[in-house]
Amino acid sequence: SDRAEAFNTGVKAFTKDDIKTIQYDPRYPMCNQTRHCWQNFVDFHKCVKIKGDGYAPCKQFLDAYRQLCPVQWVDKWNEQLDNGTFAYKDPLV
Repeated sequence: SDRAEAFNTGVKAFTKDDIKTIQYDPRYPMCNQTRHCWQNFVDFHKCVKIKGDGYAPCKQFLDAYRQLCPVQWVDKWNEQLDNGTFAYKDPLV
């Protein structure tokens, strides 16, 4: 998405040492991480909208959804965000 790309503007390229698995989240104890994926996608966009593109703590949500979510889902959700049809009740997204 444009927000994710803007957030990474000027960020150095990933190295082998930068690649890490996100930490365990006790809110999602089961193996199916679909809800965890979706929630991190929403939380990233809410964080950027509230705090701005340069707010570093938003990166944890970005990293999480990029690791958990299939690219096809993210592409679809970004398209829905752009079209104003993303299914989320909070007006912050």
